[in-house]
Amino acid sequence: MKITAARVIVCAPGRNFVTLKIETDQGLHGIGDATLNGREMSVVAYLQDHVLPCLIGRDAHAVEDIWQYLYRGAYWRRGPVTMAAIAAVDVALWDLKAKAAALPLYQLLGGASRTRMLCYPHASGADLPELLERIAALRAQGHRAARVQCGIPGLGAVYGVRGGGLNQPAGMPAEQEWDIGAYMRFAPHMLAEVRDAVGETFELLHDTHHRITPIDAARLAREVEPLHLFWLEDLVPAENPEVYRLIRAASTTRLALGEVFNTIHDCREVIQQQLIDFIRASPLHAGGITHIRRIADFAALWQIRTACHGAPDMSPVTFGASLHFDRWVPNFGIQEYAGHPPETAEVFRSDWSYDGDGHLLSGEAPGHGVDIDEVAAARFPYRRSYLATARLADGTAWNY
Repeated sequence: MKITAARVIVCAPGRNFVTLKIETDQGLHGIGDATLNGREMSVVAYLQDHVLPCLIGRDAHAVEDIWQYLYRGAYWRRGPVTMAAIAAVDVALWDLKAKAAALPLYQLLGGASRTRMLCYPHASGADLPELLERIAALRAQGHRAARVQCGIPGLGAVYGVRGGGLNQPAGMPAEQEWDIGAYMRFAPHMLAEVRDAVGETFELLHDTHHRITPIDAARLAREVEPLHLFWLEDLVPAENPEVYRLIRAASTTRLALGEVFNTIHDCREVIQQQLIDFIRASPLHAGGITHIRRIADFAALWQIRTACHGAPDMSPVTFGASLHFDRWVPNFGIQEYAGHPPETAEVFRSDWSYDGDGHLLSGEAPGHGVDIDEVAAARFPYRRSYLATARLADGTAWNY
């Protein structure tokens, strides 16, 4: 099965997505996601100018060899642009291989380890009452878990609250004020109020998005320990994994990390030293199905579970591929389920579904079960946009 054509489709049905479509001499096509939020066109150029010309004429079944060729064959390895491009090719090839076999992707990975996948949507509110209303609505839909984020008294828009971190069309990135002290005074109280409202059986997750310091992170993990959170996520940046030793020593609160990781080398120390409980690397930003399988197997040696990133800035293609990975992976933990803008469904057709009881189903269509309508995609042209940035009250640029 030879690759005869490959092209990039850029569209913005609610937000920007970059899709790679690979076609073969057998009339089959596969698609992969190459979206890098706020830097989308960097991956487009990498694919169009450097990767796609090298694919024409290759055997589409040679998934492993093509992955190694694109990774090892480039002197400049790793990084989000390179790995998103490799991921798009890899996921498209796995999609093709599964379609050629007339099997859902999870069957080619080794078959199902489970019938359904626990998921968590996002619940947020400008204040605590609004947050509690949102959680109640999710529970009414059957959900068993939620990531909870709340506006902070005295601050404006903040990450995790609707309108507080979405892409800003054109112009310059919006800037948000951040106050670690205000957050530290409010977050433990907020989480305690939510736990009191939902009881012990509903799973609560919370994301600080790298915005506090290591010692504050250790304090937060200790203060919320009695609340038995499902996890605290991305407490501090992990460029120096050693800082997680301090957090781990302070508390038994479970920790999640890794949505910005690109390779197994980013994950190695925090996994080997058992500094986290869930690894958040995704098929999109960590080099596709081929590479994330290696990360998952490595994590399993230390009983660390997977929790693929599932934000709305990743297209339905990544979500479909993630669910097939989740269906197979033995050390699955949970799947983020943030959803997409309504317009997205006009462009991408998906085979996965929600079962009404807090779990997702991967679907049984051949491949990863997601396809793109190129005519519909053309109705939603790309618009340059940015994520917001954060500054402390004194003007210091801070982590986003």
